[in-house]
Amino acid sequence: MTRVTRRALLIGGLALTTVGAGSDRLSDPFTLGVASGDPTYDGVVLWTRLAPTPLAEDGMGGMPSRVVQVKWEIALDERFRLVVRRGTAHARPEFGHSVHVDVRGLLPGREYFYRFSAEGHISRTGRTRTALAPWAIGSGLTMAFASCSQFEHGYFTAYRRMAEDQPDLILHLGDYQYEYKKGVYVAPGGNPRDHEGPETETLANYRQRHAQYKSDLDLQEAHAVAPWSVVWDDHEIDNNWADEIYEKPEIPQPNFLKRREAAFQAYYENMPIRNKPSGIDLQLYRRVQWGGLANFHMLDTRQYRDDQACGDGLKTCPERLDPTRSITGAAQEKWLLDGLKRSRARWDVLGQQVFFSQLDFTPGAGERNNMDAWDGYAANRDRVVAGFRDTRNTVVLTGDVHAAWAADIKERWNDSSSRTIGTELVSTSITSGGDGSEERPETPAVLAENPHVKYFNNRRGYVRTKFTAREVRADFRALDYVQKPGAPVTTKASFVIEDRNPGLNRV
Repeated sequence: MTRVTRRALLIGGLALTTVGAGSDRLSDPFTLGVASGDPTYDGVVLWTRLAPTPLAEDGMGGMPSRVVQVKWEIALDERFRLVVRRGTAHARPEFGHSVHVDVRGLLPGREYFYRFSAEGHISRTGRTRTALAPWAIGSGLTMAFASCSQFEHGYFTAYRRMAEDQPDLILHLGDYQYEYKKGVYVAPGGNPRDHEGPETETLANYRQRHAQYKSDLDLQEAHAVAPWSVVWDDHEIDNNWADEIYEKPEIPQPNFLKRREAAFQAYYENMPIRNKPSGIDLQLYRRVQWGGLANFHMLDTRQYRDDQACGDGLKTCPERLDPTRSITGAAQEKWLLDGLKRSRARWDVLGQQVFFSQLDFTPGAGERNNMDAWDGYAANRDRVVAGFRDTRNTVVLTGDVHAAWAADIKERWNDSSSRTIGTELVSTSITSGGDGSEERPETPAVLAENPHVKYFNNRRGYVRTKFTAREVRADFRALDYVQKPGAPVTTKASFVIEDRNPGLNRV
């Protein structure tokens, strides 16, 4: 099997220079890199966005208001001697000059290389992979997942370290970018970098902010090394938004639905996904099937949820137990439960945003829970957990909380002696929260109050997993600092989940 090396990736970003650029040509439009996503057994989405001046305030990246032809090709080798598909796409100004190519007719379980060309320029080379053929198990899948990359809080070194691990698939579980203007959200120790532009509210704002993030070379390395499957959380739009309700009802946002529409439009333009938005709607929940080995059920816990109970925050809140409350919405819940029931995969994996397991923040008598997490929608969680009985193995992947956690999911959340029915793995942030620490002052008491929680760490990083027929291994990868670049990565802890034996085994 051909393996793209770190050196090859770095050279790929440097060696593909301007070809035949005349005075009427654009300067290099491939400043935002390339990406691929949502692989199937016979295809994958290829992405790029043209932006010779990525931080332009109008959000158009320095592009003229005309359609630009973009050629693409995908090959079995990184020198493009064995090209298997090629074609021409149109980068249109109404879609921010983004390009989404849904390539089909590829072979299952294969590594491919791709690139784009336009206006006399050639993009860097990306590496991607198709999923396994239906029902194939294969020798294993290396998948990394991450969340919460606040540009201002640190350098994206964790993305580069993830690329160096050369995963077959990357999941991003939300907070890919943040909406705040410079200096509003400050990490402990200060922000080493600044956002460009105001708080993101218009399409131009969101386009500019996505471009600033995509301009980061560490992030570009991670996109270039493997296909991604992405879902949003809150900061891609507005902190703690819930369906059509914005974060701060006491600070009116009369144009919030226009803001949501703009954010969804920019998200589509900047991500390797298939579905386009339709006004204020974009169906993001979907499945990525990796043969018979794993089904990834990618969820959206923002667009369809009820407002947070009791005014949001950490609360003692009986309202959270209301059986009508939903974090998924009825249609997505049915889609998920039907998919779990029909699945014949060895592993069913929920890729989603907020803490799934019960988590009581009050030691001793009484409870205090996070109303923004599944704890605020307990009956909805009960129904989903009941659906785990229809699967062979279920693993929940989570982001949002800026720390690494691992927990056994109990059949009854309020009975620690009930049987373990699944496992939750929570990725820390890429940068959000700054350098972090090994633990927090309240950690020992919280862990004692929640015996189903088996691990906590407050450094930045990501989780690397290896799926095989017999087990899932999870390595919690972390950096000791992000507020300066170049940190090495170490594995802080590793766990194994055995086939048909849910629960965490530390190794």
